Amino acid sequence: DETEFRNFIVWLEDQKIRHYKIEDRGNLRNIHSEDWPKSFEKYVKDVNCPFKIQERQETVDWLLGLAVRLEYGDNADKYKDSTPDGAKNADNTAKNAEPLINLDVNNPDFKAGVMALANLLQIQRHDDYLVMLKAIRILVQERLTQDAIAKASQSKEGLPVALEKHILGFDTGDAVINEAAQILRLLHIEELRELQTKINEAIVAVQAIIADPKTDHRLGKVGR
Repeated sequence: DETEFRNFIVWLEDQKIRHYKIEDRGNLRNIHSEDWPKSFEKYVKDVNCPFKIQERQETVDWLLGLAVRLEYGDNADKYKDSTPDGAKNADNTAKNAEPLINLDVNNPDFKAGVMALANLLQIQRHDDYLVMLKAIRILVQERLTQDAIAKASQSKEGLPVALEKHILGFDTGDAVINEAAQILRLLHIEELRELQTKINEAIVAVQAIIADPKTDHRLGKVGR
């Protein structure tokens, strides 16, 4: 609204900026005058605003910044130690959401502790100690919780395998050696499957640490 905008400019000058003497504010206060835009343009130049009056949003933002700076300058002792309530609440929320955020990653004791844990858990070293700590946390959550240990401790009963149904692909000329070769091939396939599973787990763990935006490996696309 044009009238509200003009009143706002007058209020800023009267209450906060006070660039003109009171007797020199008449033209700016006459908000219903057809010449008010010219008075406003002169005012913007007089306070050294770098924007033109056509750039209204930028001009308003700059004038507000000037008003805040002048207000602070007049009451520096009052405002210098103030913290907005919203910032306090945001800080508390951030602390609760991410307990690692306040750690001093440059502290030698912190680095030594992370390195000791990484060596104990056989986690590869990283230049960023905070990344290493997050990797340790993921490993502990996924592998060292009571549920994870109990699941890993469960004995796995193997299924009987009929060797005659698995074609070896070559013949050594000895039935015993042929059977041993079939067993070795089946064991090798099982090792390859375990290796592939570990590779998949490693990819997921790396994505959990560094991916941003997060990667949904099941869908094969990136997004939140």
